Amino acid sequence: MRWLILKKTLPFILTLIGVVLFCFLTLRTGLHSILLALGKVGIGGFILLIAVQFVVNLILGVAWKGSIADISLARLTAARFVRDAAAACLPFSQLGGMIIGIRATTAGHPCRTTDHTHIGWPEGVAANLIDITTEVLGQIAFIVLALLCLIGHQDAGRFIWPLSIAMVLLSLGMAGFIWTQQHGGNLLKRLAYFLAKHTSADWGDALTGNTTNFQNYLDSLWSRPSRIACGAALHLACWLGSAFMTWLSLRLLGVTLTFFDATAIEGVVCGIMSAGFLVPGALGVQEGAYVALGLIFGIPSDIAFSLSLLRRGRDIVIGIPTLLLWQYYEFHQLRRTQKTSTSSS
Repeated sequence: MRWLILKKTLPFILTLIGVVLFCFLTLRTGLHSILLALGKVGIGGFILLIAVQFVVNLILGVAWKGSIADISLARLTAARFVRDAAAACLPFSQLGGMIIGIRATTAGHPCRTTDHTHIGWPEGVAANLIDITTEVLGQIAFIVLALLCLIGHQDAGRFIWPLSIAMVLLSLGMAGFIWTQQHGGNLLKRLAYFLAKHTSADWGDALTGNTTNFQNYLDSLWSRPSRIACGAALHLACWLGSAFMTWLSLRLLGVTLTFFDATAIEGVVCGIMSAGFLVPGALGVQEGAYVALGLIFGIPSDIAFSLSLLRRGRDIVIGIPTLLLWQYYEFHQLRRTQKTSTSSS
């Protein structure tokens, strides 16, 4: 009983903590100072950041396609846009974004409604698991690069050792996760049932009733290690792209740092955000990480806080239209299904 209560209240508690931390950092930094810092970027600079983020998002779709051959690039790219938009714009944790991403994968994509290739829930879940796996593998390599770039900076030790320990634990956890996907049939079935509980009844039945197909499809994906390696390498390139956006954002904010410094900042921030993945949108966690890292590189707190807001801003500008387009597509598909059932009856 206590577990059920905690399960229901934990998201609200974490959200509340994130909101409090965000407000505290805003008041401590000073709203006026933050607005002045953002004013340096201007509309043109913000549009440039959005354009670069859009390109990185497209490459994320290519990275997903790199590990999966039998699903179209357009479908995977659109599903990736939806998954990231849900995690960034909706009050969900990363797990909630994943479930919506699975739905977007199985539903097709809103960019080409002529694509009627059927992707069932077993294939959709397996495809998303593979993409998340390759993304984390790329992230581990990226954080290692960030830690190397951080060595030698004053007061960097407060981040290097905790993150190094966290990296070892994350690597061990990822190794176990990969082993589970390849050999842990019973554990995967439990995962399928867990995901089924968080979807509609029809989708849940479709997933739990096809656990064998789920495992077979997952095995077929892991039987191509070269494609897995390709996906991880492309994800590493995307992580480096996020470091480039940090460097570009700082330049627009009037701070000149090297690309290696930007890599150190972005990598450590990503590591901290991964530790706080249960907080919806990493609210407060992201801002605190940027402000703390900024102190090491001599970045004023208003600039560091503005850097986080620019990241959120570009995610929202891309994410909201993506979610609206996805909902339009879902509504269009629902009406088409209703017309088909009416005409057949």
